[in-house]
Amino acid sequence: MTHATDQKIRVRVPATSANVGVGFDCLGLALTLYAEFGFAPSTDGQLHITGCEDRFRGADNLVWTSYQHTCEDLGIPAQLLEIQIDSPIPLAGGLGSSSACIVAGIAAAYALAGLPLDRDRMLRLATTLEGHPDNVAPAIYGGLTCSFTDNGEVTTLHYDVAEGLCFVTIVPPYEVRTAQARRVLPTDVPLSVVPWQTGRAVAMVTALTTGDTDLIKKCAQDRIHEPYRSKLIPDYGALRAAAYACGASAFLISGSGATTLAICPDEAVAGRLIRRIAGMESVAEAEGFRRGIVAHDLAASAEGVTLL
Repeated sequence: MTHATDQKIRVRVPATSANVGVGFDCLGLALTLYAEFGFAPSTDGQLHITGCEDRFRGADNLVWTSYQHTCEDLGIPAQLLEIQIDSPIPLAGGLGSSSACIVAGIAAAYALAGLPLDRDRMLRLATTLEGHPDNVAPAIYGGLTCSFTDNGEVTTLHYDVAEGLCFVTIVPPYEVRTAQARRVLPTDVPLSVVPWQTGRAVAMVTALTTGDTDLIKKCAQDRIHEPYRSKLIPDYGALRAAAYACGASAFLISGSGATTLAICPDEAVAGRLIRRIAGMESVAEAEGFRRGIVAHDLAASAEGVTLL
């Protein structure tokens, strides 16, 4: 099978939030913040990548390498491309920027070959490229996902998130690298943490699918990673206090951070929190608070990767 030589496509991928607090390395949530990618065959026999920093425009670009790996997996020839990236997802911010690039490159290989998206096969390849499925699964399927691997096989369960819940992402002007966030975690956890965490992870799935905000409040208390990773986020305490003061049901670290995520019961609470954060840069109670924090009022995205 060969590529159509004159085809142009666009791919949209949602931002994702891994862990959802108590679902360490297994739960993931797609959000209504989207990166878009344009793909077209190169007209001059050179690879062209635009819309990103110069350091990402070479042959090691994650979108491009994911496209190449997928062509190899499908047994089809790769072609040099013109790739346009339009992504509001912050780099190393905990909202799945690398997963969006990987999934976009995989989807482009399918689309340019004239093949329908095989999401299950895409997930297996994306997990191999990313190293874990917690972000790539919701990027592919949308909604809330629970994923695990066993001997190289990936299993993902997909859930629809209840309408009405709002997710305020709070993005600071600094990064927490995943490797750094991994290093601060303990290598072992006490046996008592296992039932604590397991029960709350199961409850979180039920709470998000039913919209039970009281249950969200009860179960959003992680003991595996957030107590350690929160120390890497200088504004964590001030943001957490603001979220709960405004009526949020939960305040979580998104992925490995530095983005945090407030689960709000409705738009009124979300709006109040957005305004509170906007004002925190100038009020006395926010002494020491970093300037440049950006908050987004989002919902759960029911759609994963989409061809536009």
